[in-house]
Amino acid sequence: MGEFVSVEVADQIATIRLDRPKMNALNGQVQQEIAEAAGLVDGDPQVQAVILYGGERVFAAGVDIKEMADMPYAAMAAHSGALQGCFTAVARIGKPVIAAVTGYALGGGCELALCADFRVAGESAKLGQPEILLGLIPGAGGTQRLPRLIGPARAKDLVFTGRHVAAAEALAMGLVDRVVPDEQVYTAALEWAATFVGGASVALRAAKQAIDQGLETDLDTGLEIERLQFSGMFATDDARIGMRAFTEKSKPKFTGR
Repeated sequence: MGEFVSVEVADQIATIRLDRPKMNALNGQVQQEIAEAAGLVDGDPQVQAVILYGGERVFAAGVDIKEMADMPYAAMAAHSGALQGCFTAVARIGKPVIAAVTGYALGGGCELALCADFRVAGESAKLGQPEILLGLIPGAGGTQRLPRLIGPARAKDLVFTGRHVAAAEALAMGLVDRVVPDEQVYTAALEWAATFVGGASVALRAAKQAIDQGLETDLDTGLEIERLQFSGMFATDDARIGMRAFTEKSKPKFTGR
């Protein structure tokens, strides 16, 4: 669909594929194409799961430093909003999203992976937030999504030092969810995504929204978000199909409505 970002759909699984040689640097054009791809797969009723993939060699090495190096403050103040917006578009895809991480996922690349619900990494993958080594801080969600995922102390370690984390350590700290041989990364993500195909897609979207929105607020408000989403399921065909199948001891065939 774009020059550097494509969307391929097969068996109700969409793959958002980054392809900007050599390192999938996330310049302004790539960011815009990512946002457009996120909107496309989110709105496609035939898509039930999504994979983020940068190819066999690298996920994404970060935001394009050459593009930013000479930006004055006023320009970056405007650009940073668009940068965060494209990542937020990915985070708000109302379907299960799996990042298939090969090679480097650094800076903006790591922040993009953080927008997925799950992360599968190759054994030689390296993740990190090295912005501090450039006199910067993460600007696409790293100071916010990272501590929510792995805790503030571990996040501060990565952000303050800028060090790269190998796949095994990333797994131990919860930064990734599975580690597989490098050549199996996409296949493993595809197999995981396939487990969501045929599921109750309306309920999956509601569950994702309830969890993500609830994490941003206090418990009482989160419980109210859950209550409203739960009640809303009783207006769906899928809930009636699922509960009827349960009582009849049959397998439900959800319609996504």
